[in-house]
Amino acid sequence: MYIGIDLGGTNIAAGLVDDSGKILYTKSTPTLATRGYKAVIDDINKLVKDIIEEAKVEKNEIKAIGIGIPGLADKDGNVIFCVNLGWENIPLRKMMEEELNIPVFIDNDATVAGLAEYEFGSMKGCKNGILLTLGTGIGGGIILNGEVYSGVHGVGSEIGHMIIGENFYNCNCGKNGCFETFASSTAIIKYTQKLISEGNTDTIILQKVEGDLEKINAKVIFDSAKEGDRVAKMAVDRLVKYLVIGIFNIVNFMDPEVIALGGGISNAGEYLLNLVKEEFEKFKYYKTLPAANIVLAQFKNDAGILGAAMLGKHGVR
Repeated sequence: MYIGIDLGGTNIAAGLVDDSGKILYTKSTPTLATRGYKAVIDDINKLVKDIIEEAKVEKNEIKAIGIGIPGLADKDGNVIFCVNLGWENIPLRKMMEEELNIPVFIDNDATVAGLAEYEFGSMKGCKNGILLTLGTGIGGGIILNGEVYSGVHGVGSEIGHMIIGENFYNCNCGKNGCFETFASSTAIIKYTQKLISEGNTDTIILQKVEGDLEKINAKVIFDSAKEGDRVAKMAVDRLVKYLVIGIFNIVNFMDPEVIALGGGISNAGEYLLNLVKEEFEKFKYYKTLPAANIVLAQFKNDAGILGAAMLGKHGVR
């Protein structure tokens, strides 16, 4: 058995997972990152101990612990940075292994979510696949030849910061043109607000948010587009266009079997998927060859725990 931990900016979720991917027991606690990294790591260690005790398993039955973090870690298990937590150069693996005496493996949260999709979800059965998590930003989980790929320095899956064009606002990283400034929930919200601010006020979006542009979210935009709203469709079309540009770039340099779309934007479901597939056909130039199968990710809330547990499984096998 393994313990998977999804370390987020708001909550820490942990679960006991067996070899078949069944989540047997879960527990969570608020992150409260402002207390400092030592207090948060103490809480993570306590979560692990509580799960072992409450699930009534022996400690020696836990083969490994995997952790998905909202940031980057090196091969030695040091957290290089986690912006949401305010962490930089934190020896997370060392501090946990010293306390728990169980092997610990750490990677980016989108990477471990990709591992969950590879083992049990939308990428099951393929050796090379990519999960794109389309949320506030864009994360990437890369599976290469059946293994997690994070690059030599651990930053190989920062797909959201691939430069794909010039944009009207800068990314949080300080650069202009990042993929996630075109194809994330943040991106579509900002663009919709821009359209309305420029005079495109004949839209049901304004009715749904009672005239408050700050209340606009991705669901409101996609729901309005499905209802035929012109402004919403402009925003969705722009997101789809740049999402497909990013996907096309990935296909050209990696040629994966599957590209899975996850994260909050993927809640638009088949509506989004059909638009993406239709747009992708316009970009293909190897018309006689098969291309990556673009699908919706299967896992939602459980992806972090399940993928982290599988990270532990891959680490010790």
